[in-house]
Amino acid sequence: MTVEALEATITAPIVSFRNPLFAGVQVGLPCPPPATVGGLLAAAAGGWGAVDPDMRFAMAFHARGKGVDLEIYHPLEGSGKKADPTPRNREFLADVTLTVWLVDEIDLWERRLRRPVWPLRLGRSQDLVGLRTVRVRLSDTPGQQGAAVLPAEDTHMGTLLRLPTAVSFDRARTRWDAYRFATDGAAVQVVTGSRSDEHGRAVVMLPSAHPVQADPTAVS
Repeated sequence: MTVEALEATITAPIVSFRNPLFAGVQVGLPCPPPATVGGLLAAAAGGWGAVDPDMRFAMAFHARGKGVDLEIYHPLEGSGKKADPTPRNREFLADVTLTVWLVDEIDLWERRLRRPVWPLRLGRSQDLVGLRTVRVRLSDTPGQQGAAVLPAEDTHMGTLLRLPTAVSFDRARTRWDAYRFATDGAAVQVVTGSRSDEHGRAVVMLPSAHPVQADPTAVS
């Protein structure tokens, strides 16, 4: 049995995903957190208010290079005043490809991604992306992990990461979940319970990234 899905391929020359678990230093993540990808989709829709709180997606990510450069930060003092600009090392990923699969409301999301309401960015505000969409068929046959970002309970391969799944509207609360990601994209484990695309890649829907998932009392 197969199901129709919308596959969005998102590319960028340079991206950087700061690990929010580290304060005072710029430590990069090897893949975008689900909250970041959810934010990109919300930008296409015109804001989280236009997105179903139960919207879910699957994703895979690959970077063909990485490096470190210097970036000037403008920190705030405890009083709220600006301190002197501070140069810090910034880890970045180069020539990246993010693949996102959506299986619900695909007509709507196809229109949104083709004509996004707001500019689409991945990570920092200056990192604009390129995007193309195609409709595909996903099989119920389990696929190989490869470069998929997966809930940690679904596999034992890849780096164990603690990532933000959703951030509340006021940014005061974050839902954290455990994920696994193989940075080389070569994890050959078959992911039980997954779907697969025509290339045999595992497609696993992640928890919803909608802000209400971080604050159930909020109104979208």
